Amino acid sequence: MNWIILIIGGLFETSFAICLGKAQETSGKESLLWWAGFAASLFMSMFLLYKAISLGSSPIPIGSAYAVWTGIGAVGGVVAGIIIFNEPVTFWRMFFVFTLIASVVGLKFVSN
Repeated sequence: MNWIILIIGGLFETSFAICLGKAQETSGKESLLWWAGFAASLFMSMFLLYKAISLGSSPIPIGSAYAVWTGIGAVGGVVAGIIIFNEPVTFWRMFFVFTLIASVVGLKFVSN
């Protein structure tokens, strides 16, 4: 269960990156709404990270949890940047995204 909570927290981290990018692109009330989404996503992301490291009889070690959480956010941020913000797709960019994914999966398997 803690791993599911951590994954959802990582997705909220991706969400706050998207909201931050959109807030930068907009102005007025629309920008304020994106800033509100950023704040809400930031809170939920941090809260779920906290829950993943402290819930139940088998909490995830903070080192592994933080690495996985930021990895999910980083990969999600790159994918969102490509899809939403039309950022470039290059071989090296994708290569390092896939190595990051492999590292996150590896940490999940070596953590209790």
